[in-house]
Amino acid sequence: MSTDVTAKTPAPAPPGKGGSATGDRLLHLVVDGMRRNMRQYGMLIALGLIVVLFAVWTDGDLLLPRNVSNLVLQNSYILILAIGMMLVIIAGHIDLSVGSLTAFIGSMAAVFMVKNDLPWPVAVVLCLAMGAVAGAAQGFFIAYGGIPSFIVTLAGMLIFRGLTEIFLEGQTLGPFPEGLQKVSNGFMPEIGPDTNYHNLTLLLGLGLIAFVIFQEFRDRRRQQEFSLDVPPLNLFLLKLVAIGAAILTLTMLLASYKGAPYVLLVLGVLLVGFGYVMRNVVIGRHIYAIGGNLPAAKLSGVKDKKVTFLVFLNMGMLAALAGLVFAARFNAASPKAGLNFELEAIAASFIGGASMSGGVGTVLGAIIGGLVLGVLNNGMNLVGIGTDWQQVIKGLVLLAAVGFDVWNKRKVGS
Repeated sequence: MSTDVTAKTPAPAPPGKGGSATGDRLLHLVVDGMRRNMRQYGMLIALGLIVVLFAVWTDGDLLLPRNVSNLVLQNSYILILAIGMMLVIIAGHIDLSVGSLTAFIGSMAAVFMVKNDLPWPVAVVLCLAMGAVAGAAQGFFIAYGGIPSFIVTLAGMLIFRGLTEIFLEGQTLGPFPEGLQKVSNGFMPEIGPDTNYHNLTLLLGLGLIAFVIFQEFRDRRRQQEFSLDVPPLNLFLLKLVAIGAAILTLTMLLASYKGAPYVLLVLGVLLVGFGYVMRNVVIGRHIYAIGGNLPAAKLSGVKDKKVTFLVFLNMGMLAALAGLVFAARFNAASPKAGLNFELEAIAASFIGGASMSGGVGTVLGAIIGGLVLGVLNNGMNLVGIGTDWQQVIKGLVLLAAVGFDVWNKRKVGS
């Protein structure tokens, strides 16, 4: 008895169905990539939606070149603080003193430059050094003294606020030298022929696009060399197009007014520098390690106390820089400066993707979180929403961001 075995081959796809299958597969890859990188892309998408919402609500006033420049200037010091705060939170700590330290450094800058006529570059160096010492002192008690960061920085918040009142004697002190004011309020000089745009800003924008594309291709190649998962080429190219379009739009808006502010260059240097450190330098990986799993990091040889100490020293320097930028922007040092700055920086970090448990977050995420808050503030002011409701809305946004982080963790765990 013989058995007739017939090989079964799949029927050919009907005409016109192949393209649909390819499209469905691409859509699946896009959705899967978005799901796996939800923390990275979620707030970026939210920022875009908020910009579109207020652009429509304000009849385009939000995206006027002058308003975009003011948006950068008004939020520069919060973005500087958010970068440092993101590192602190990634390491598994918190810093409640940065607002008071910002005010204290502003008061010392006024004492140096206004009362004692010290040259402003020298005073800036002294203020940054004082910020580093203040951060190092707090870091010492946290890292080597074993005192929780919440308690140490809460004490620092009270100490620095009191010292601000003492040095300023309860009064506002100013004005600051013109050179320092330009750092916070000035714009890059105009060069080249008259093109109705700020030429130097255009060149910087195009250079930034080229740098980002080069960096993205290099990171993708490295991931492939180590056999790590990379997004599909179509999705990767779509991401590059979106990033390039966003940078080009911002460049054109700034170049249509007075050009790029100096403080934007400072932010760019901080973003690129700290982003590189956190991605490629040993101490950056150690910061993620001690925040993600401290016992495992210790067993791996990570010097957790030294890393924690350096994280708070860095936070002190960035708080000093933010204090100088804030004081120069308003051309005076005030005892009430820096109020709630620590809350804004913490909120920006969590909105930008930081995790309450530590070990998660990016420097770019801190900038995105700060911009979300900045656009919300600016947009709500333009449409006439009162400060009371503004606080309510920002609180709900923060709650939603942290709730999304918790939901995402449960989703990944399941």
